Amino acid sequence: MELVIVGIGIIVLLLLIIQFKLNTFVSLVIVAIGVGITLGIPMNKIIGVVEAGIGSQLGHLALVFGFGAVLGKLVADSGGAYRISVTLINKFGRKKIQIAVLIASFIIGIALFFEVGLVLLIPIIFTIASELGISILYLGIPMAAALSVTHGFLPPHPAPTAIALIYKANIGMVLLYGMIIAIPTALIAGPLYTKFAKKIVPDAFARTGNIAALGEQKKFELKETPGFGISTLTALFPVILMAIATVYELLKESLTFSSNIKVDEAIAFIGTPGMAMLLSLLFAIYSMGIARKIPMKELMNSMSKAIQQIAMMLLIIGGGGAFKQVLVEGGVGDYVAKMFTDSSLSPIILAWLIAAVLRICLGSATVAALTAAGLVVPLMAATGTNPALMVIATGAGSLIASHVNDAGFWMFKEYFNLSIKETFATWTALETVISIVGLGGALALNLIV
Repeated sequence: MELVIVGIGIIVLLLLIIQFKLNTFVSLVIVAIGVGITLGIPMNKIIGVVEAGIGSQLGHLALVFGFGAVLGKLVADSGGAYRISVTLINKFGRKKIQIAVLIASFIIGIALFFEVGLVLLIPIIFTIASELGISILYLGIPMAAALSVTHGFLPPHPAPTAIALIYKANIGMVLLYGMIIAIPTALIAGPLYTKFAKKIVPDAFARTGNIAALGEQKKFELKETPGFGISTLTALFPVILMAIATVYELLKESLTFSSNIKVDEAIAFIGTPGMAMLLSLLFAIYSMGIARKIPMKELMNSMSKAIQQIAMMLLIIGGGGAFKQVLVEGGVGDYVAKMFTDSSLSPIILAWLIAAVLRICLGSATVAALTAAGLVVPLMAATGTNPALMVIATGAGSLIASHVNDAGFWMFKEYFNLSIKETFATWTALETVISIVGLGGALALNLIV
């Protein structure tokens, strides 16, 4: 019955948005309340659950999302994004530009949370698309595929790292196997799937150089823009800070000054996503503005516009968090767990399947992965299955079929100015391709290692 209620709730949500043209945020909150009451959450507590869902979602995203949007806007308005795009175009050429975007997104995605990478790369993607006169989706799908693969398969991302601890898997082996599987997965879900998506939703690909989601864009002469090196450094500064913290955490036991608690705390402090984004924003104000003698008033005007442009998107993402929290509090996750209690499937397939069902029902990839790992770890130990491959299979399952209860769905939809149908055909489909190919890779490696 719980799954029926979730299904009806999703149908109602789609009707409110598509048929009745109701604001997406309002629709999400209405459906969250309705589903929560139907699942048995006391009516006097339902608003508290909705508020908690919005708060937890935005509490994680607000700093990173806000600072990331402003950082991207400063890089774009200063001409840094233009410089990066022209350099990439000249280096790879029009025919290989998808590969250039895929490689850049993959590298950034290893150290950066999905949402941060998306916010940082969007201005560059839009600028390249505008310069070449090609569809933003032509570059957006490979970018999203690379970011999503690293988010689901590779440490130091939260879900792979956490479930590696649950399975007692060696982080280095998870990273090694994850890279082996992630690279072909990103190629299949990115450039290859783009060819199929073009046939499914041609109208979405017909929009060449549409950068309305970022507001009015300036036109630049190349000689007026900051250099490629400083532009790239500014855009990747958060990646560098987080990478420093991650590498230090992995190696600190072998370092001579690892016993210095103050050093540990300081490096961990600058490596947290919120702090890394704040420091990167301050660096961008200097490198993209003050160092180039751009008035502070002009810089602050760019910042204000960036915040205005993401305001509604933040509310929509918060609404998705409310829907997710209602499903968690309503016991949907517990019900799914009971469905697989006595299963005799292979641990790799079972981990993927449970994570996939939870992902579809709850929306959160991290929650789905952690829940699935806790359920199948006894079976993994009994069968002797490779724990590193279990991590990848669980992560792959947690990515499947992202839809209206996932913040990533709404971010992709809003940034690329898509309809609900187009978002299903692009974002939801590419996430599903990643999930299935990831499972196939884990099963194939299990025959060898």
